[in-house]
Amino acid sequence: MNSQEQADVSAALDTVDCELRGLERLRNALAGDLGPHLHAAVEAVAASAGRVMVTGVGKSGHIARKLAGTLASTGKPAHFIHPSDASHGDLGAIQPGDVVLALSWSGESAELSDLVAYTRRFGITLIASTAAENSALARAADIVLLLPSCDEACTDLHAPTTSTAMQLALGDALAVALLRRGSFGREDFQHLHPGGRLGARLLRVSALMHTGDEVPLLPDTASMAEAIVCMTGGRFGITGVLDRANLLVGVVTDGDLRRAFAAGFQDRPVREVMSQSPRIIAPDALAVAALQRMNTEGITSLFVVEQKQIQGILHIHDLLRAGVA
Repeated sequence: MNSQEQADVSAALDTVDCELRGLERLRNALAGDLGPHLHAAVEAVAASAGRVMVTGVGKSGHIARKLAGTLASTGKPAHFIHPSDASHGDLGAIQPGDVVLALSWSGESAELSDLVAYTRRFGITLIASTAAENSALARAADIVLLLPSCDEACTDLHAPTTSTAMQLALGDALAVALLRRGSFGREDFQHLHPGGRLGARLLRVSALMHTGDEVPLLPDTASMAEAIVCMTGGRFGITGVLDRANLLVGVVTDGDLRRAFAAGFQDRPVREVMSQSPRIIAPDALAVAALQRMNTEGITSLFVVEQKQIQGILHIHDLLRAGVA
């Protein structure tokens, strides 16, 4: 590592160390005096019939946008409102029953004045996240989330670094506390995250499985020749074996076929050759759970069974196409 590389890595480590110290101060504050105020904020948001309108300017505005997105994606309707836009007509977006969460490290951002005044005039709950206890924002707010003081990683220019990390962490803490006290579950989360890999991993097996004539099935009285036709006609490399009650009692795989022919069993019925412990999964299981089963057991297909009845078949290619893996 040359001298410039060393300097760059040293700067990066100093930044992370500085932000870690800030987060440790925040943690201590939450374990102390800040904790009851966070609880009050969670109570206010949870009790509100409306939305959380999150606001801030500059770097605090960027954190506010992120927090609004986090709240919305975890079940609490939330929107970001820019203070300047609010002063030019967007105050009408804030309705009775809403809660306003304003982020300002100094608590003296002039751009917030109209929005703050609006909340006071119409009795809208105002939560302030600030590091200045005696600031204009803190004095006006119903609930103050007072952040501890910190050093910025960029000591010469005081560019927001540690302070924004602390604002972000406090916002996430608020969102997670709300999430844990609610009834918002995996299925609700998936509905709000239908795209991307995260949404795919939260899909149910029933959304990806093959059904009807696509499911390779044979009665246990079928011959091995019929099993070969069934397997080669499909694309799963496996066929399920059903008894007289149409219950899944076994499977025949490519490996079973090879072993049957090596032992001279090609003329036997499939019930004498099949594997008698078929791998199954429920239709309401998560796709990621199906992937874990396949990886753990070294298999590529699972029959989908509910109340002992075949519902479909799931192949690892289905999971790959959906982006689960």
